[in-house]
Amino acid sequence: MTKTVLGVIGGSGVYEIPGLENAKWQTVKGPWGEPSDQLLTGVFHGVDMVFLPRHGRGHIQTPISINYRANIDALKRVGVTDVISVSACGSLKEELPPGTFVMADQFIDRTFAREKSFFGPGFVAHVPMAHPVCPHLSGALAECAREEKISHSEGGTYICMEGPQFSTRAESFLYRDWGCSVIGMTAMPEAKLAREAELPYAIVAMVTDYDCWHDNHDSVTVDAVIKVMHANAASARKLIMALANKLGPERKPCPLGVETMLDMALITAPEKRDPALMAKLDAVAGRVLRKK
Repeated sequence: MTKTVLGVIGGSGVYEIPGLENAKWQTVKGPWGEPSDQLLTGVFHGVDMVFLPRHGRGHIQTPISINYRANIDALKRVGVTDVISVSACGSLKEELPPGTFVMADQFIDRTFAREKSFFGPGFVAHVPMAHPVCPHLSGALAECAREEKISHSEGGTYICMEGPQFSTRAESFLYRDWGCSVIGMTAMPEAKLAREAELPYAIVAMVTDYDCWHDNHDSVTVDAVIKVMHANAASARKLIMALANKLGPERKPCPLGVETMLDMALITAPEKRDPALMAKLDAVAGRVLRKK
């Protein structure tokens, strides 16, 4: 039996799970620098869980300063098998009002100042991203939302902007024209790095506002966003607890075969690979590197 180790990346309201046994914060060191914070590990109803505050406790990291590579590497090092991202976002559709949880299944990456890959010169890899979200995880999240009577939407496109500033109205209308559902600042390169680390990934995008395209919401304020975030936190905790119960301790593989994604992704000839970069990939790509 392969054991489920559920990793959750999110804010402070998400990891305050009642009934989390053997809970402890631990420091995880890796070659990619410091992750956003310590990792909180514990067991909930027999399921091993790992929580990582994306912005650090107290929200000290900006969307740009987050060390996404260190975060994903740290989750991989402690044995996480599946990753759930919980993050605030703006709505680009009238039918997705504040308070809605969106299980997005596609992304558009508009970020430009972030490290987006574990691989690079000396060791090149190309992982497929046509289907960036694990349907098993996303489907389980949707089932749990229905059972818990949480307002939600299944599927949709999340556009990730660089930030940390909110959108201009011109940008907001452009993204609506593109057919995007929600806008946020953190799903990229997080989802790409999870794929490189062979970690199935799904996202819960919690709508806090209508961005600035909406005539009644022509500007986004931190106060307004935080107010809705606090209201969403209780539902997010319920959803994560329900998901742990639904997944259970015996893990099911991702239908996309994410767990073996690197088998066909490494392109650099073995004799040409950079030993220093390979050493940094001991956790992320250790499975395939040990086979060589």
